Amino acid sequence: MADENRIRSFKNKGKDTEEMRRRRIGQSVELRKARKEDQLLKRRNISTAEEPTSPLQESNSTSPVTMSTEEIMYGMMNGDETVQFRATLACRKILSRERNPPIDHMIRLGVVPKCVEFLGKTHNPPLQFEACWALTNIASGTSEQTAAVVQEGAVPKLQLLLASPRNDVAEQAVWALGNIAGDGPATRDLVLNCGVLPDLLNLIKPNTSLSLLRNTVWAISNLCRNKNPSPDFNLVKPALAVLAQLLYSADSDVQADTCWALSYLTDGPNEKIQAVLDTGLVHRLVELLNSSESSVLTPALRAVGNIVTGSDQQTDLVIQAGALNYMGGLLKHTRLNIVKEAAWTVSNITAGNSEQIQKVLDAGIMAPLLHVLQTGDFKSQKEAAWAVTNYTSGGTIAQLAKLVEMGALKPMCNLLNSKDYKTVAVVLDGLTNILNAANKMGEVEKVAIMIEECGGLDGIESLQTHDNEKIYEKALNIIENFFSDAGMDDNMPTPSSADGQIQFAAPTQVPNGGFSF
Repeated sequence: MADENRIRSFKNKGKDTEEMRRRRIGQSVELRKARKEDQLLKRRNISTAEEPTSPLQESNSTSPVTMSTEEIMYGMMNGDETVQFRATLACRKILSRERNPPIDHMIRLGVVPKCVEFLGKTHNPPLQFEACWALTNIASGTSEQTAAVVQEGAVPKLQLLLASPRNDVAEQAVWALGNIAGDGPATRDLVLNCGVLPDLLNLIKPNTSLSLLRNTVWAISNLCRNKNPSPDFNLVKPALAVLAQLLYSADSDVQADTCWALSYLTDGPNEKIQAVLDTGLVHRLVELLNSSESSVLTPALRAVGNIVTGSDQQTDLVIQAGALNYMGGLLKHTRLNIVKEAAWTVSNITAGNSEQIQKVLDAGIMAPLLHVLQTGDFKSQKEAAWAVTNYTSGGTIAQLAKLVEMGALKPMCNLLNSKDYKTVAVVLDGLTNILNAANKMGEVEKVAIMIEECGGLDGIESLQTHDNEKIYEKALNIIENFFSDAGMDDNMPTPSSADGQIQFAAPTQVPNGGFSF
């Protein structure tokens, strides 16, 4: 029982968990960067065609912009709403069509307060729509440009437009609010605190158009997004039941943004993870690990990976839902990012108890994981190293023996010359755990020879001159305890072997649950 508590402590408390969560935050930023350019294009509504696509299909869609920016401003200030409309339309076209729209110039001219004013013209939906679209594009720019929209009081007026009888107006308001919420924690919280989320959820109905549904789910995901701080969980929690249903959408865009929202909501303490699990969505989320769409698979895998950073019980729910059936295939995926995420997810499962480690073994995951450790790109190798070392920390003697038999030592030793000292430290910890287990079983000499034969001893010896003190201490500890006559225990049982395989023979006394390495 004490051993199980130690394992749980490794996974869920103290420095080790902080390290695992820091790794997750770093990956999250990296993942979002890869998607950033596509999102910017989507938000700005840029098109290479003469006229950008929009929920509103105009009758004069091919009309070119003939107004200068100054004429646009004068037109928007005109008291005649027909002139206002033509000027606002021209303003929107300039902000939509060009690759580098003159957002700052239009802000300096003063179009933002006029567009915000036009949002309130309920008797003139076409003018409302064009003003809303123009603001959407301005809010898609830099944080300063988004702030220019917010500071003019646009959010409450955009919120009112969510209830517009015109679907095109409501959808453009969703888009604008999504851009504002996606700018960062401050604007996200401003939108949340206005009570926009319930209004967005009300737009999701069986007869909602696909275009509106896609934009609404995307906006909701932005309300769940960003950290430092994370959103008030009580404000975003009402979305969970709807998100659970949206996982069953036939549309991959809806599925993808739903999974992104869930990946943000599961990135945190166990209480948040539990609230997500309580909706019963874990089986469907795991099913999406089989998606052929990488846009869906990537966030689904991230959400599953986040869940297994939780308690052993929460991890068990993911295992029971069949997640391990997909991990072997994901470790062989053609996309390097998927391989890295899969290895990271496995590392969080092997940080659990020996029963969970056994299920990883039974699912045939360790062979492809060791292949990643041997031949993968460095980021994937790093996650695989964590998975193996976590395994050596929580596994039983028999499980560690199996790991050695599967050939884990060579790829581990290969990483000892890595320039990333954190990875070197992880590998040294894993080798120490294996050698400790072998020592208790009287097999340390055989394992030490295996490490030496694959170049591990040379690598460990060279680390005694490493600049990092922790690396030096770990390397010195291995040399002194396992590779010198003084470190060998003469009282240990005689080593045994069968067909060249390591056999960790049982000692006279084995504590329940295996040894504490």
